[in-house]
Amino acid sequence: MREFIYYSRTAPTAGYYIKEDLQESGRIDIAVHSVIASFFLSHKIRTDTRLHLIFAGPPDPVKHLELFPKTDGKVGIDKIYLGKKDVSGILRKMLFKYKAGIKNEVFPGYWVEKKNFVELVEELSGQGKKLYVLDPDGEDIRKIELEDNPVFILGDHKGLPPKEYKRLLKICKPVTIGPKTYFASHTLMIVQNELDRRGI
Repeated sequence: MREFIYYSRTAPTAGYYIKEDLQESGRIDIAVHSVIASFFLSHKIRTDTRLHLIFAGPPDPVKHLELFPKTDGKVGIDKIYLGKKDVSGILRKMLFKYKAGIKNEVFPGYWVEKKNFVELVEELSGQGKKLYVLDPDGEDIRKIELEDNPVFILGDHKGLPPKEYKRLLKICKPVTIGPKTYFASHTLMIVQNELDRRGI
C-alpha cells in the first residue's frame, strides 16, 4: 500500500463553495486532477493507493478527506470512466456530509473529518510508516531505497506552508523527481510509476 497526502491552502472546506468553475473554487481543480492521477489506470482503478486531501481554504478549515475507493464492479463512484465533474461532485458531497466530532464515511472508502495537516502526518508516522516529502532540493527518488508502505507528501501551486514544512523535516525524508517542476497530478503519476517499477 502506498499513500499520498496532498495539501491545499486554498481548496474550499464546504460543499457550497465548489462552483462550476473549479479553478475559481479555490483551485480545487488541482485536487480533482490529483485524485484522477492517484487512482486511475487505463480501464482500471488502483487498489494499492490511499489518498489524503487536506483542504485549508474557507470557510471552515481544516478538512481531511480520505479516499480509498472500493472497486467491487458495481455502478456508482467506483466507475472507471469518472470525469472531472464526477470527481468534483464526489468531493462536494463529502464536504456536505462533514459531521463535527467524527470521521464520517460518506461512501464506502470515502471519509471526511476535521484534522489538520501536522496531525495527519504525525498519525501516519506513529503507525511506523516511512514518510517522504516532495522537495526540489531533496534526494533523487531514483537513487534512494524506498521502504514498503511509503507515504508521499506534496503541496498545491503555493507549496507547503513554511512553518509546517519545518516540522515535516523532522520526520520526513525530502525527495525530488527531477530538475523540472511539475503539476501536482503529474508528480503523483511519476511517483506512482516509480513505485510500480519497483514493485512496492
